[in-house]
Amino acid sequence: MNPTQNSGYPGGAAVFFDAVAQYILAQHRPLPEESKNNPLHHATILLPNYHAAQPLAQSLIRQSAQSALLLPRMITLQDWAQSLPITTKVTPDSCRAAMLYEALRTQRWFANADLWGITKELLTLLDEMTQHHVTLPKNADDFLAQLEQAYQAKRGTAMQFEARVVHELWYTMNNTGELDRVLAYQQRLAQLALAVQVPIYVLHACDFSFAEENFLNACRARIPVTLFDIRAMSIQQTHCPLVGHGVIIHAALHGTVSEDEKHLSTLSPCGTLHEQAQFVREHHSNLANRLRLFGAHDLEHEARAAELQVRRWLLAGKKSIAIVAQDRLVARRVRALLERAEVLVRDETGWTLSTLSVSTVLMRWLDALQSDFYFHDLLDLLKSPFIFSDRAADERKEVLYKLEQLVRKNSVVAHLPAFMEIAAGEGAVQTLLARLHQAAAAMQKNGGRKKTDTLAGWLDALQNSFEILGMGLATDEAGAQLLQSLQTWQHELAGNSTRFSLREWRHWLAQQLDANTFRDTNITSPVLLTHLAATGWRSFDAVLLLGCDDTHLPGKESGGMWFNDGVRVSLGLPTRQINLARQRDALLSLLTMNDCVLATWQASKNGEINLLSPYLEMLRTLHQLAYNDDLAERELGEILEVAQVRSAQFPLPVLSSMPTPAVPRDALPHKISAGGYNSLVACPYQFYARHILRLNEMDEVSEAVEKSDYGKWVHDILHQFHQQFPVLAQHKVEELNSALRRISDVVFAPALQRDYLTRAWLLRWQQAIEPYLDVQIKMELEGWHFKSGELPFELRLTDDLILHGRIDRVDGAGQVMRVLDYKMIDAGRLRNKLKDPGEDVQLACYAAAGESNSAAYISFDKDKIQIIEPPHDLGDLVQANMDRLITVFEQMQSGAALPANGIEEVCQYCEIRGLCRKSEWSIGGEQADEHG
Repeated sequence: MNPTQNSGYPGGAAVFFDAVAQYILAQHRPLPEESKNNPLHHATILLPNYHAAQPLAQSLIRQSAQSALLLPRMITLQDWAQSLPITTKVTPDSCRAAMLYEALRTQRWFANADLWGITKELLTLLDEMTQHHVTLPKNADDFLAQLEQAYQAKRGTAMQFEARVVHELWYTMNNTGELDRVLAYQQRLAQLALAVQVPIYVLHACDFSFAEENFLNACRARIPVTLFDIRAMSIQQTHCPLVGHGVIIHAALHGTVSEDEKHLSTLSPCGTLHEQAQFVREHHSNLANRLRLFGAHDLEHEARAAELQVRRWLLAGKKSIAIVAQDRLVARRVRALLERAEVLVRDETGWTLSTLSVSTVLMRWLDALQSDFYFHDLLDLLKSPFIFSDRAADERKEVLYKLEQLVRKNSVVAHLPAFMEIAAGEGAVQTLLARLHQAAAAMQKNGGRKKTDTLAGWLDALQNSFEILGMGLATDEAGAQLLQSLQTWQHELAGNSTRFSLREWRHWLAQQLDANTFRDTNITSPVLLTHLAATGWRSFDAVLLLGCDDTHLPGKESGGMWFNDGVRVSLGLPTRQINLARQRDALLSLLTMNDCVLATWQASKNGEINLLSPYLEMLRTLHQLAYNDDLAERELGEILEVAQVRSAQFPLPVLSSMPTPAVPRDALPHKISAGGYNSLVACPYQFYARHILRLNEMDEVSEAVEKSDYGKWVHDILHQFHQQFPVLAQHKVEELNSALRRISDVVFAPALQRDYLTRAWLLRWQQAIEPYLDVQIKMELEGWHFKSGELPFELRLTDDLILHGRIDRVDGAGQVMRVLDYKMIDAGRLRNKLKDPGEDVQLACYAAAGESNSAAYISFDKDKIQIIEPPHDLGDLVQANMDRLITVFEQMQSGAALPANGIEEVCQYCEIRGLCRKSEWSIGGEQADEHG
């Protein structure tokens, strides 16, 4: 591409689009005697994405200086190729995965392994090999010799196994006579290269794939092909006012700026950092007004700073703001904070189907089937708004309430017939249970439980059960997409006869839901959430680059379990360095096209230094050496500190009907439990209703009400056991096992006399006895020993505030004390609760009361026992939580309001929701994303 003059229009993007437009128009400007030749609209422009179409069209019209202009075709290469038909059948990836799974299962290479996970990784490898035209030797020994040379090691069992697996599966999957998705794309590109007759112009931001490069090379032999590479254009436009910015960005991201194959003739080679700094000074590469860096203290600090900056930009009148998420965890928090402030976010990245509420009800239905309608799974299922949608909502809620009361009253644990028995006389409840029974039968075969079926067969049974259950998924946009996906998979897999167990099918279904994405297209907002790879040739009024530490930028992509980089080079496959180069080029494009960028990262994690991305670190260092400016954003941090104390500086919009009561000084409690503190954090109004108005007599918030009796029994059993056996190492395992079972029988005996079905709880607990003893013995080997249990406490925080409760257990290891809390829930949920140091306060409260150096939950999930510790420094966690509790009570004493601002996950099943009437005043207000 020849250098062109700057169009004169302001902004980074206009410079580049105008340059492209000028060049294209120059090639298609007809001579007077050739007015009908070479018209512009016969050309084709290949776009990196369709977001580039509008600004390029505007530049073409503007640069042509004509009132009307027939524009060229502007399309992505993927869509252009897809428009060509092919005659050979294309095998969907779902069918290929089923075929590969069957081959792996038949060969029995991976005993007791996650075969669907291995299938997914192997399918990715095989697709990579196809995409890069890798051809394996016909003979397996020849392939092994090739691997031996690439690994530079003598063949061993592992190498022989790797060679055999890949070699056999490669030929198994490539001898079907059908095309896969990658081969179909390559064939279409080959056909397109022969068919295209018009000049091609390509907007380019990163390297093409092997097949796409071949396509362009084939086209060049017949027609003009012009590449507009943003990586070169940023410094190639000699008259561009942004040339200096391109120099420093290239210098930082590529390590040097020199003449290369892109003809960067205006630049000279750079050597040391000081030499490069001198070079960028000469080219006026000051980025101070374009890029700033903000190092946060922790995740919450980064999220709050990002949310505040977005609102500052909105107040400044910016119409398009991109949040480019390198760290999705921070992005989710920023989104929640923005939506709490009534700032909606358009999400280009979307949500995986597995995270949506419509998928949750699907999985709850399968959970209920597999657990024989264990009452916890059953009640969770029936609380979904999608099930029995053909009945009125109020009627469904009333029936569910009656059933739940019956279950609690009669302590029925499982089995639909048992639930139907206790519901005798309750017609509406009986009808609901009968429909569940009919839907369960739809998932069965020949009167008995299905053992195996094809993937399509399982999907058909699922669809039938949905109809019986009145699943109202079609009325929800995400639900409609889920139903369409299920139907598509069923159609694709109709010809596959491989049979799968229910467990195998569920694993496959979960993987499919994880691999597919839903994007909510109904949100209109100036704030966009996207990812780095999607920003090529795009410009925004402002860009917020989140999570720019060295862990996320460049991302630490796993190389997979097959082949190291040396072998991948030998085979012609892309290596990690190529993947990192793509990220670097995407960052270069983003910084080049946008002149207002704030990059944030957590400068410390868990009390340790967390490094900035090496790309941005190089930029910062060069800029510091050249201009004595480290690009640090300091004003935002100062404003954020003020905003923490004086929230009126940036008030959150509050709808007039949201309840925001204040507590009279004489009504403010002087005691609070850990459960009450949790309620206060989750929703201040919930705390007000429960603990000020005393509408909830239970002080402690139950984690799972339906398991409360079971949890109480387990607490009692373990307390008695550890009092009798404070040191397990002094006794034989058989003696301990026998004693624990004996104590368990005694504790469960009264309940068993009342209801024989309580035996299911006993059996559930007995499954956990041996794993629990293993965990306890392991803790003793680590130095921990039982000290005391069931300890009531009262901790005076101030003259007017006491924290009280009961500690399940205290262990000691020398002078170190650790509080333990038993939880009858799975480890995954506990880890999620502990991710954010401000969300779950129980361990912090117990550690403060016990003056302990350590704290942990003990998770009891059937036969899985795990120790779950908070991921944060305990001392900091305790101090922060106690300080926050004291501060909040001081604010309440001063008349601070307690708004009903809980997020949707808190509100969904809150018994106070009917009092705060959120469903009436929150329409269009601060609802959390229902698909999140």
